[in-house]
Amino acid sequence: MLDRTKEPGAEGEPLYLDVKSAYYDVEDRPLIVGGRYGLGSHDTTPAQIISVFNNLKMPEPKNHFTIGIVDDVTFTSLPVVPELALGGKSMYQAKFYGLGADGTVGANKNSVKIIGDNTDKYCQAYFSYDSKKSGGFTCSHLRFGDEPIRSTYLVTTPNFVACHVQAYLHMYDVTRGLQKNGTFLLNTIFEGEELARFMPNKVKRYFAENNITVYTINATKIAQEIGLGNRTNTILQSAFFRITQVIPEDLAVEQMKKFIVKSYGSKGQDVIDKNYAAVDRGGEYKEFAIDPAWANLPDDAVAEDDAPAFVKEVVRPINAQAGDLLPVSSYTKFGTTDGSWEVGTAAYEKRGVEAFVPVWNLDNCIQCNQCAYICPHAAIRPFVLTDEELAGYGGKTIEMKAPKTMKGMHFAIQVSVLDCLGCGNCADICPGNPKLGKALTMAPFNPDAEAMKKEAANWDYCVKNVKSKQDLVDIRSNVKNSQFAQPLFEFSGACAGCGETPYVKLISQLFGDREMIANATGCSSIYSASIPSTPYTKNEKGQGPVFNNSLFEDFCEFGLGMALGTKKMKERVAKLLCEATSCEECPSEFKALAQEWIEKREDADETKRLAALIKPFIAGGAEAGCEHCKELQTLEHYLVKRSQWIIGGDGASYDIGYGGLDHVIASGEDVNILVLDTEVYSNTGGQASKATPLGAIAQFAAQGKRIRKKDLGMIATTYGYVYVAQIAMGADHAQCLKAIREAEAWHGPSVVIAYAPCINHGLKAKGGMGKSQAEEKKAVECGYWHLWRFNPALIEENKNPFSLDSKEPDWSKFHDFLMGEVRYLSVKKAYPNEAEELFAEAQRMAQIRYKSYIRKTKEDWAE
Repeated sequence: MLDRTKEPGAEGEPLYLDVKSAYYDVEDRPLIVGGRYGLGSHDTTPAQIISVFNNLKMPEPKNHFTIGIVDDVTFTSLPVVPELALGGKSMYQAKFYGLGADGTVGANKNSVKIIGDNTDKYCQAYFSYDSKKSGGFTCSHLRFGDEPIRSTYLVTTPNFVACHVQAYLHMYDVTRGLQKNGTFLLNTIFEGEELARFMPNKVKRYFAENNITVYTINATKIAQEIGLGNRTNTILQSAFFRITQVIPEDLAVEQMKKFIVKSYGSKGQDVIDKNYAAVDRGGEYKEFAIDPAWANLPDDAVAEDDAPAFVKEVVRPINAQAGDLLPVSSYTKFGTTDGSWEVGTAAYEKRGVEAFVPVWNLDNCIQCNQCAYICPHAAIRPFVLTDEELAGYGGKTIEMKAPKTMKGMHFAIQVSVLDCLGCGNCADICPGNPKLGKALTMAPFNPDAEAMKKEAANWDYCVKNVKSKQDLVDIRSNVKNSQFAQPLFEFSGACAGCGETPYVKLISQLFGDREMIANATGCSSIYSASIPSTPYTKNEKGQGPVFNNSLFEDFCEFGLGMALGTKKMKERVAKLLCEATSCEECPSEFKALAQEWIEKREDADETKRLAALIKPFIAGGAEAGCEHCKELQTLEHYLVKRSQWIIGGDGASYDIGYGGLDHVIASGEDVNILVLDTEVYSNTGGQASKATPLGAIAQFAAQGKRIRKKDLGMIATTYGYVYVAQIAMGADHAQCLKAIREAEAWHGPSVVIAYAPCINHGLKAKGGMGKSQAEEKKAVECGYWHLWRFNPALIEENKNPFSLDSKEPDWSKFHDFLMGEVRYLSVKKAYPNEAEELFAEAQRMAQIRYKSYIRKTKEDWAE
């Protein structure tokens, strides 16, 4: 009996026990054995079922077995047998390895429809992804056949494999399961001997051993020539149909162009024509010659590095899409069975998936650090080097002029070319030298180029050998100083140019060494902690943010629970300190420090200072046998005041989680809520939320939303004791920093609502999400978004707590701003008669909101 249910402690799984009971009184009952399948959501394949029958053939079949995993801890798993192709000769199976947002998945969905609509073949398609946003890994699994398809598992034995990213040859086992005499299509910029040198020996050996026909095409170059950027999907879709001849070529071309109109018709004739050209140029593939001698090639030598064993043995196999092959011991060995995971693993990915990277021109640099401030991935940073540190650095530097504490040291803007996603925001916002130009320009990225290898080596040197100089300045005082602090949130799986992550990164720089995070499920939870990639990391002292994730509907209550738990533990510490210092033998200095901590335990800076002084006394007391000090040793990490942050998107904050948010701010507890406002449910495809403005298209608002946006911030101000701010980093760097700093300093609830452009907005500006910071600036300039702060601390001074930080909008720019985003432009194309009326109403609502803010600034709070 095979069952998917786990019943720990029971004598067997439910179905197994039911069948055993049914045969309880039967004298000639058969031998009944049971096992589990589908553990960890593993596919159950025909090979695993063969293992089950092989087990039954044994003189004494294993009972309570497992399939689909390698259990080398409790030894329940059955021996693995090779996968086999089922479905008969008519079954054609294909796999397509793509890059998130390159259009591969959309093209394959169209391919299935084309084949299904124009032939008598049965079709099946399934699409798998990693947890990263655009730029992540995708794999399309397609099956076609003359007989009904009953395979309920991913393609494991393809006839055809297409690899749309040449780097994947080194990152993933893209040839695994490819049938003998199969076909392989590679999108690559290389040809001939250069390509042969680039290919790993393992891949070349597989091609030779299995008589694989290999085709290559430079779809990347073709797409750039046509004007499609990185959208290689249509070119490669056309190549697939031409190579495989699944349907006649003329019919395939005709149908592809038909689907292009259906898919891109709303984007204009220019986009349609470019995709037509892509179809026509899909025939520019070439056959790549396979040398039979490759069958004897050894594996390439493994490149050694200083990555920890956990990264080498667990993280990298999972990132290589081989996590299903890891044995159970891999998880027990590193203590991850309770759900905890090592931090900082994202730093070892070094994906190098971008097309362009920023290059620093030191002659034009004014040392403003704005590039690092807005970088969504912490992939560009200022490093300050001493003379000793400079000796081993391979890059160029300029002399530090300010601040005084760093004067005479050496300044460098260093890029991690293998972690950068090439969005270009840093180069876009760089002010540079007014006379000489920008200090950052975007250059093509080739990981094998000597210049890029040197940049990667320079980054490694800085990270490993250049100490942070953040203790020399007040990192909270201004934008420049904030970027001397090490980001404790780096290289996340967010989209290139993400509008959310710069806020999360900044908070980690300011408070990360004592930060606790409760994160709502959504984009922010996926890019923040999706196994095996953990971008939250720690500093050289081993300090860093603590992260946990809960549901949409209770993320604020979850964070409140964290805060209350910490509060209770601090009370316990205070009680133990009183008891430990009450004895006559206790040093007077310890008594004074303990009393000072009790009085100042809500002051973060003071608790840091006092914790360092108190810990030696606690250690000494514990060594002397003091029971109170022994217990204090287990709790001394609570001596430093925690910074509790609750992070969620607008869907969680405005909609399903709003009741919890309201409950938490009403509690009066010292928590900070960061609302990442993308104005849609970003993680699930762009559905409308109560944060979606009037006139914007989103799922469930296909004709443009007809109701104005909820003003969450103003609702929160009605409590009077809640700190509230609306920010947009790209519009005002200083106001963003000030609001976050004030929110954390307020001893009570705070809500910071951060405007975050999203890939779902469809920015029309050249560069797309590379203009996300500029888009925030435009949003504020035209009155679409407003910057303000409500600081209850000012009420105690009889001052107006409300301050409007953005200037009077230029309303003439409002319409142009809307037309710069697909979510609005699509309304105009689909509903031209209603669109202008909707947009005018959207502007009127924005003006009404602005006037309400003006009235707030004029309130008299004097007694």
